[in-house]
Amino acid sequence: MIETVLLGNAQDGGVPQAGCGCARCLAAHTDPSSRQGVACLGIVDYAAGHCWMIDATPDFREQVHALQQAAPSADLAGILLTHAHMGHYTGLIHLGKEAWNTHQLPIFASAAMCGFLQAHAPWRQLVTDGNVALRPISPGKPFQLSARLTVTGCPVPHRNEWSDTLAFLVEGPARRLFYCPDVDDWDGWEQDLSQFLRDVDIALLDGTFYRASEAPNRDLAQIPHPLATDTADRVAGLACNSFLIHLNHTNPLWEPGPERTWLAARGVRVGRTGQRWRLDADPATEQ
Repeated sequence: MIETVLLGNAQDGGVPQAGCGCARCLAAHTDPSSRQGVACLGIVDYAAGHCWMIDATPDFREQVHALQQAAPSADLAGILLTHAHMGHYTGLIHLGKEAWNTHQLPIFASAAMCGFLQAHAPWRQLVTDGNVALRPISPGKPFQLSARLTVTGCPVPHRNEWSDTLAFLVEGPARRLFYCPDVDDWDGWEQDLSQFLRDVDIALLDGTFYRASEAPNRDLAQIPHPLATDTADRVAGLACNSFLIHLNHTNPLWEPGPERTWLAARGVRVGRTGQRWRLDADPATEQ
């Protein structure tokens, strides 16, 4: 069996977010069940006995444990990185000698992302100490994780202060999943989203903000993301099963309400931590 599992669904700061006194974050401080980990995807090939993670988030400790609980017979065989923003690579710190002290764990990332890790401390120490082995990947070129599992890094436009940004197309024997937690806007992408998803079975898409007014103390021009409403309109009516991920702590889609109702009317749902999608079988087997 080959499946993917969503290990977190929040924007880089998680829920609760540090320094925030909004009702949602205050509730998450007092009720652990309301907390949300940063967006991360696990990939498991049970026959091969291996699993992988897309991104090493600030919630890495809990997320790698959740993946081990979901697939106790599969060892962590590598981490794929999307880009160099805090929610997507800083969990690598747990691989060093002060913590897990892994040995040559493969890190699959673009050449720019690998260069960033090699050039800057403390990440450079993971390389020099042999905790990780950088595996540069060529954007747009498929590579094998296992005999029945292929991944392609897809360049997407995003704030590239430190590296470029990749989404990932994960292909199993029967189905294809597109994982894109961060993108500035769909019009700036070289692909047309609705056309691209016609050849995809499951899409996990950037849903950071529902509306531009939900973060009044921030200039969203400095942290651009497509609004969830724009994404939903673009994918409405497609056969692809589309889910929004990477939700900001301000996003009303965290709870049932008119926003979720509006989204559902367009055939789009919100990803749920722990949700699984098989890539080798009929979708009726999904949890």
